[in-house]
Amino acid sequence: MKKIINTPNAPAPIGPYNQAVLKGNMLFTSGQIAIDPKTGELSIGDIKVETRLVMENMKAVLDEAGMTFENVLKTSIFISDMKNFSLINEVYAGYFNEATAPARETVEVANLPKYVNVEISMIASL
Repeated sequence: MKKIINTPNAPAPIGPYNQAVLKGNMLFTSGQIAIDPKTGELSIGDIKVETRLVMENMKAVLDEAGMTFENVLKTSIFISDMKNFSLINEVYAGYFNEATAPARETVEVANLPKYVNVEISMIASL
């Protein structure tokens, strides 16, 4: 049976989905964008600030599932402009131990929800 994971410490879903689903020991997260969970306001403009908020939102989802970034096996990063890759990567790298960092892909896309600049999803395991 799957367990739905939702926390008020990350943005509420803006559609027919949940923040994450736990099946057995595997956690599948929805993509997080830079919405401040306290205010519901979007935070875009400075890509490093935006990325940090995305990662903090993801941290809250992982925490609700009893996990940390050490549990993450794979990440998917969607960005609106590959020119921002190094700045996004700089913030992202601060959340992982390089020696045990997860597998990852980074893809440039035409648009993202609410026209944000970065969206990140993860797969983790206990």
